[in-house]
Amino acid sequence: MLTAMRPSPRPAGTEDLVLQAQSGDRAAFEQLYRRNVGRIHALCLRMAGDPVAAEELTQEVFVKAWRRLGTFRGDSAFSTWLHALAVREVLGDRRSNLRRLSRVTTVRDPEAYARGGRGVAAATVIDLERSLSTLPSRARQVFVLHDIEGYRHHEIATLMGTSEGTSKGQLHRARKLLREALGR
Repeated sequence: MLTAMRPSPRPAGTEDLVLQAQSGDRAAFEQLYRRNVGRIHALCLRMAGDPVAAEELTQEVFVKAWRRLGTFRGDSAFSTWLHALAVREVLGDRRSNLRRLSRVTTVRDPEAYARGGRGVAAATVIDLERSLSTLPSRARQVFVLHDIEGYRHHEIATLMGTSEGTSKGQLHRARKLLREALGR
């Protein structure tokens, strides 16, 4: 006796999940989260240069994504919308941290502050991720946005509230510092 086999339900596509999540379906949003969390975390880690901050930023990105899901119109891919949200979140976090630190932090070593306060010990084995984390935050963010994520200088300037020339200068600085760090 043959039994009719039901076709297995196909996994929901991203568009379907977004529509379901927009109507309040938390399980659909959880699937969107699982599909995108790795990429968003990697972006936050590269831009922030700190694993703990990257975890917090990643979670904040998804909290904001849930809250703002109704504003997603589908003009671009969901992952693109989420990526832009993550970039804005990291840059906004950096700006607020700078404002807070400028009010409460005294600088004991002005030279270390000018260098970004980071250095790499000579005995340390250096890989790209570790080297990225040693860069001053502005240079690191421009490098990640330009060389890793593919943004153009005018886009970076708009995101970061600077000029294209500043973006180009920060990229040059980042590349120089990376060459030095990786060349040791």
